[in-house]
Amino acid sequence: MATEVTHDRVENRYEISLDGQPAGSLSYQINGEKIEFVSTFVNPALRGKNLAAIITKHALDEVREEGHYKVVPVCSYTVKYFEMHPEESDLLA
Repeated sequence: MATEVTHDRVENRYEISLDGQPAGSLSYQINGEKIEFVSTFVNPALRGKNLAAIITKHALDEVREEGHYKVVPVCSYTVKYFEMHPEESDLLA
């Protein structure tokens, strides 16, 4: 299972592919010094493969590396992700 995450800055979303096929996305909005993760989607046929966690972790790593924003988890998945990964809480707004 080969995954790849890309960042589409024009559309404000991260996209994940599985074995070269589109598999899901994480959409965001920039609001001042905050980045709001508003929607996480994984193709229903591909759920259960940890893809939402992979794309979320990638997005958080990029936000941390760039150092410009604090994260506001809006969608239910990212809220749950932060609950399950308290080590990421330094990124919370």
